[in-house]
Amino acid sequence: MTISTLKWTIEHYHQAVEAGVFDDVHVELLDGELVEMPPEGLPHASLSSDAGDYLRDRLRNRVKIREGHPVTLSNNSEPEPDLAIVQPLGEVYKTEHHPYPENIFWLVEYSESSLEKDLKLKARIYAAANILEYWVINLRTRELIVFRDSLNGEYQSRSTLTSGMIRPIAFPDVEIEVTRLIR
Repeated sequence: MTISTLKWTIEHYHQAVEAGVFDDVHVELLDGELVEMPPEGLPHASLSSDAGDYLRDRLRNRVKIREGHPVTLSNNSEPEPDLAIVQPLGEVYKTEHHPYPENIFWLVEYSESSLEKDLKLKARIYAAANILEYWVINLRTRELIVFRDSLNGEYQSRSTLTSGMIRPIAFPDVEIEVTRLIR
């Protein structure tokens, strides 16, 4: 006997969200599967919020920074990254759709209990969607892990930083202090 699971489409997922099916549970859609999201601990909530404020200050009105809100990807995935640095499309996000890959400059996840999922599954999903850049802050070791150069559904570059400055690919004129993101 073969057991198969039901794969969710983005359309079915949106219908379930609108119907209130997930009101009592926090899930995200990853590769057509519902994945429960663990609650945020104190360092996660505080550091991601502070990082959002810091990035807003550095990037000003050139971007919209969405904290813990969905982005819609073409591979039946609608993750909710801790920070999504996206084009400032105002009304589009209010009335038409969440940011699509072409609207995303880069994504940031703060990870402790979800570290393996963020480094493997989400990195693969984001690379397959051609997200230009993906950052994971490892809360266990206080490191910034940077994924870049998507090719054939995988990031070709992975680097780890604990100090210094980083320049996002989309904004090479902006320097971001790594310790402001991880401490």
